[in-house]
Amino acid sequence: MKFSVLGCLLATAFSAVRAAPIAPQELADKVAQGFRLLSLAEGAEPVWKTEEEKLELLRAKVHFFDVTEVYEPEDSAPVNFKSLASATTFPAPSHSSAVTAIIKTLSTSNMQSYLTPLTAFNNRYYTSTTGKSASQWIFDKVTSFAGSRTDIKVSKFTHSWSQFSVIARFEGTSSGPVTIIGAHEDSINLDSPSSGRAPGADDDGSGTVNLIEVFRALVAAGFKPSTPVEFHWYSGEEAGLLGSQAVAKSYKSSGTTVKAFLELDMSAYFKPGSKEVIALEADYIDSGLTSFLKQVIDTYSTLDWAMDTACGYACSDHASWYKQGYPTGMLYEAVTGNDNQNIHSTGDTTSVSGFSWSHSLEFAKVALAYVYELGI
Repeated sequence: MKFSVLGCLLATAFSAVRAAPIAPQELADKVAQGFRLLSLAEGAEPVWKTEEEKLELLRAKVHFFDVTEVYEPEDSAPVNFKSLASATTFPAPSHSSAVTAIIKTLSTSNMQSYLTPLTAFNNRYYTSTTGKSASQWIFDKVTSFAGSRTDIKVSKFTHSWSQFSVIARFEGTSSGPVTIIGAHEDSINLDSPSSGRAPGADDDGSGTVNLIEVFRALVAAGFKPSTPVEFHWYSGEEAGLLGSQAVAKSYKSSGTTVKAFLELDMSAYFKPGSKEVIALEADYIDSGLTSFLKQVIDTYSTLDWAMDTACGYACSDHASWYKQGYPTGMLYEAVTGNDNQNIHSTGDTTSVSGFSWSHSLEFAKVALAYVYELGI
């Protein structure tokens, strides 16, 4: 999920300048011909690529927004991400007694039990039948935890491809901005995306099961937030942040106010021998939210936090929300270089040396505290 120097150079080389917005008919015609519209770099106009060219970019570790599904002519002006930078103010953590009590109910055994069936799917690629089955499994599991609570709604956010995104919402006891936490449910084998084996235990099975377990624990504790709280599991992250872009844009279009968005993309690995930390992403983030997350980690985790190096353009789902102007943050399993190098392959399993459930549990603790502190 990290951006490379090579990727930056390739993105620059592939960028092109358009004189005018893309007309709806041109968009439809190019899609019918099998092309995808990609935003490859900040400030660059989107360019058309075939599916094979798109795959070659992924193999070269070039991150991008696939904007085919969300493009509108009025959005054609390149986004200046620096102009979106903000520093939202958040109150210091103040509910330690209640949060700590719920944290004690989090279970690594539960998370293992969720990850086993998810990694058993051949892959969770967004266009595959097993990818759709994986999203259905998540939907069913979360729905079972919600039970008969009428103030909790679990829904499918459908896309033009087979795998859907899942949204679980706690209604607030009063109206107000929504607090969101997300992870991506899909996985990819870069050698053979549609049919290749891609267990995706860490990327992003770990973040996915963190969210499922936090959701379960909050429901079991009778959590009723003052303002709405949502858990999101996104489709198609590995193919250009497809699901999160669609959801974020729909929220922006409907005028939904978002208090904060936090992404958990990989939480279960740190390089053996390296210092175990919770890494905070350094770009496409709200500095005020990041300061709040530092306080949350200091209060509720046994680990120290560390700022990561910049993750690069379109590196994970938080960038989709940042692009829409919402306060965003992201937690990462390790400082880049000490992270998992087995992702996007058959080797992304729990048996890899460095995969640690106790490490992942610390991320679940912080995720639960983030939700509770901002929701209450």
